[in-house]
Amino acid sequence: MRTRPRRRTAGLPEALGGALLAMLLAILPVAAGQGADAPGALSRLERGLAGLDSVRAEFTQDLLGKDGASLEHAAGTLYLRKPGRFRWDYTKPKQLIVCDGTTLWLYDPELEQVTVRRIQDSLSQTPAMLLSGEARIRDGFTVRDGGRDGGLDWVVLTPKAGDTDFREIRVGLAGDVLRRLEFSDKLNQRTVIELGRLERNAKLADSLFTFTPPAGVDVIGAPAR
Repeated sequence: MRTRPRRRTAGLPEALGGALLAMLLAILPVAAGQGADAPGALSRLERGLAGLDSVRAEFTQDLLGKDGASLEHAAGTLYLRKPGRFRWDYTKPKQLIVCDGTTLWLYDPELEQVTVRRIQDSLSQTPAMLLSGEARIRDGFTVRDGGRDGGLDWVVLTPKAGDTDFREIRVGLAGDVLRRLEFSDKLNQRTVIELGRLERNAKLADSLFTFTPPAGVDVIGAPAR
């Protein structure tokens, strides 16, 4: 088997990045009545997520250092479908992340390498119960209104669990539409995701959420059984 250096996948931390978890929030249902007395941006967030089963969107993703300087830039298209299925097609750099609900595949064509993880293991350090599609946002996060900045209304999510990879997620809304996500990790780095051409409840083929490693690539790990 060939030995090649492993590299970080498009700015995502190991054990499933906070950005990825943040985007999974976009396909979670909101419990009935949860937003009835929620003020400002939180109420809009809840209305925007209610009834949302799938998403297709273009994105740019930037990893910023402690001083705000850009460390990595990525772009591509994402596909999300409840429960727990997602696909990130990175065009810059060329990489692919696919989850079928049980197995997470990370494919790096340049390294000719596929990393495979069971989704349960990948989420062991995150609020995994959010992926069930049954939990409310407030079950995993402390939520506060972040005010208005840069033409967007902000909601700030702080994980209640102490063993997550990230400290805080900021969700930027234009009306009821998700436009920007920012999350800060424990290294004081910040990942910023800008969404464009977002399509709610898109019809997404099952094949988008399946993956077969190309012939000849190195495969690290094994799929869930």
